[in-house]
Amino acid sequence: MRHEGKGLLVEVVPPPGRRLISLPSFLLAIGLAALVLPTMVQVAKFSWSTEQGGHGPIVLVTGIWLLWRELKSAAPAMRPGKLLPGLAMLAPLIAIFIVARITGVLEIEAFAMYGALIVGAYLLFGGEVLRTIWFPLVYLAFTLPPPDTVVAAVTQPIKIRISEWAVSVLHAAGYPVASSGVTIQIGQYQLLVAAACAGLNSIVTLGALCLFYVYLRHRTNFTAFVVVALAAIPVAMFSNFVRVIVLVLVTYYLGEAAAQGFLHDFAGLLMFAVALLTIFAIDQAATPLYAKRTGGDA
Repeated sequence: MRHEGKGLLVEVVPPPGRRLISLPSFLLAIGLAALVLPTMVQVAKFSWSTEQGGHGPIVLVTGIWLLWRELKSAAPAMRPGKLLPGLAMLAPLIAIFIVARITGVLEIEAFAMYGALIVGAYLLFGGEVLRTIWFPLVYLAFTLPPPDTVVAAVTQPIKIRISEWAVSVLHAAGYPVASSGVTIQIGQYQLLVAAACAGLNSIVTLGALCLFYVYLRHRTNFTAFVVVALAAIPVAMFSNFVRVIVLVLVTYYLGEAAAQGFLHDFAGLLMFAVALLTIFAIDQAATPLYAKRTGGDA
């Protein structure tokens, strides 16, 4: 800003680090907030309160921290994105969001909202910044509930396999046990292997936390990303296999009430902690491999 008066020229420079937000950007930010908040309240109410979605708040807090960290380093590259391509991507997402909101399909509503949020970030900050913050954007998607059809398609074969493996091991150990699909019969008790015990919850939660861990420790090492991400699936499967065996034995010796109470939740927490520590151990053991492939320290 410049002022002239009686031969004196004064130039006022805004303090460094402070940017004036344009009115269109401000209105876009307000619109995105109005889009996000009601949906996330529903996600927190119907997904985060369940065992399958209990990891959501942890992922949200750590993801926002990662996003803020990356945005600070990408600040010099912030340029508004191209308006017409951005609006062309935003319009169908808003339409899908409205239809899903009206019909009450929370999963589709949440992902349409998140897509619109990413497009809004492109319009505000530009494509270069989006390429810089790609990992926090992928990581934050773990806060959203997957569609029920996907959950059913993934968990059903996992539930059946874990039930069969648990029954085979216990039968070989001499226990009176049998299974039919996802139902396990031991003695006079009958147990149903639920989705929460079948590995999907642990795979999603363990996968998200492993990605967070490996990004902070090996963010530029693609080999480390692949090793830890692939290890999360079998480790989660094995930990849930052990969990099912433990719960079947608790039911057999202590009764159904004991297996469905505190011990059920404790077994889940214990198995998840063991799985997480196993992932850390695998990463530590594979560190020489990372160094060898990159020709230096991992």
